[in-house]
Amino acid sequence: MHRDLLQQAYGAMRHDLRKTLLTMMGMAWGIATVVLLLAYGEGFGRAIQNIFESFGARSVGIFPGRTSQEAGGNKAGMPVRFTDTDIELIRNVAPLVKHVSRTADRDATVQNGNRSFSFPVNGVDPGVAVIWNLNLDEGRWLNEEDIVQHAKVAVISSEAKEKLFSGMNALGETIRANGVSFEVVGVLSARMQEGDNDINRVVYIPFSAMDTLKDTHYLNGIWMDFEGLDHDKLTKSIRESLAMAHQFKPDDRRAIYIHDSMKQLEQFNIISMGLKILLAFIGTLTLAIGGIGLANIMLVSVTQRTREIGVEKALGARKRDIMFQFLAEALVITAVGGVIGIALSYAVALSVGRLTLYSAMATHAEAGDIRLLIAPITVGISTGILAVVGIVSGLFPAFRAANLDPIEALRYE
Repeated sequence: MHRDLLQQAYGAMRHDLRKTLLTMMGMAWGIATVVLLLAYGEGFGRAIQNIFESFGARSVGIFPGRTSQEAGGNKAGMPVRFTDTDIELIRNVAPLVKHVSRTADRDATVQNGNRSFSFPVNGVDPGVAVIWNLNLDEGRWLNEEDIVQHAKVAVISSEAKEKLFSGMNALGETIRANGVSFEVVGVLSARMQEGDNDINRVVYIPFSAMDTLKDTHYLNGIWMDFEGLDHDKLTKSIRESLAMAHQFKPDDRRAIYIHDSMKQLEQFNIISMGLKILLAFIGTLTLAIGGIGLANIMLVSVTQRTREIGVEKALGARKRDIMFQFLAEALVITAVGGVIGIALSYAVALSVGRLTLYSAMATHAEAGDIRLLIAPITVGISTGILAVVGIVSGLFPAFRAANLDPIEALRYE
């Protein structure tokens, strides 16, 4: 039965091959548009994810400020100062925190021989490499032994190496920061850098050795990363604990500032999802135009084959047999057009390559550009939309054919 329907559909399509091929091309263009638009939305979301991951997508930074409300007998405007005891406090109240790092920074004159530049010097703990997603190009990162021994070692960023060593080997060499000597033990890979940002010029040294450059009794800030998804609960518990320890109100947003990368990423993910929905809607409208063309050619086919329909009904064909006959024809055209369209979308995605996004405003930011990513779910969604359009486009002509009066159909010239 199904084979007969498909054979009839194939014969009908061959009868007017040119119109059939044009209709297939319309459906192919429509499904290719849907796939490519969804692939663009997927690529945009992946680019945003890559940008955040390059700086540490799960990082949380806490920075001291000044109180703006009276609390515990203290006047507003009192400075909040972090010390090492706050690190232990955070570890106790937030067990999901994986890595915690103290930070202290200052600009210093960094020298190698007769080369001298003003670079930021950051005193950090070893965990900051994971928190900030720092990747080594050569050498090693700072370790706990360096912290314990107050080791005068340094890991330099890519641009700092280029300026200080001009392409020469840096590992094992000595640089001076404000006159203090540090041995270079590692060089970082280049990171995404926007504008005049100094991110690729930073010199990292153990926090315990930072006291040779500045007073580190008070911390510039605390950075951490964490497990789990409930980051709002995490930041709330940290804020409440620090508020109790430093005697400020938990709702005093100026007392401490918490930078939550995950929260920002979630906001961008909402934007990405909205973009995907919009692009899917636009693609569906484009595919619907192809569906209108399909419905039109099927209506023409019904008109041309009116006498044939009358003969089939006179020989005992039921309404549903006639309906399925024309619906099968529409679905075959849709399926073939869909296969061609999906193949076309893959070809376009591979030929287009990378579309500029973040690299237009930042260096070393190719990972933040858009690539047309045709994921299996994209093909699945597109196929679902195509199936709906094909069925809807084929149903009206099929109903019209099935409801023809057999006597009138036989009289049709």
